[in-house]
Amino acid sequence: MGAGGTSGGVGRFFIGLAMMVAGGYLFFDAISVHTGFGWGRPLLRVGGYGLTGGMVLIPFLFGIGLIFYNADKILGWLLAAASLIMLGVGVIASIEFRLKSMSSFELLTILALLFGGLGLFLSSLKARDPGRLT
Repeated sequence: MGAGGTSGGVGRFFIGLAMMVAGGYLFFDAISVHTGFGWGRPLLRVGGYGLTGGMVLIPFLFGIGLIFYNADKILGWLLAAASLIMLGVGVIASIEFRLKSMSSFELLTILALLFGGLGLFLSSLKARDPGRLT
């Protein structure tokens, strides 16, 4: 019995898996992550107006004040929760992914490892014809 309970071949499975892992590592290593998060830069755009991190924290402060004044008031909880959600969405939305500069040979090697490994990996999971030699 081979990989995945089929007669596909354990060797193809592990070679494909190793190629996918190597290609995936090289691909993710070539990506740089930058953020534009800052208190003066808009986190969110509502209409044509940009909301900065400081503006998002103003309703949070009012909400916290209302919660400490009277914890039964739903308005305080809504203000605090909504501003935290907006702050989290703004931070995540401000993240930029850029592919590092590389030669075409490096890019083709990474893509060949990723997709060639995926092909070997998936072919190992299907049943092989017993009459075929390869």
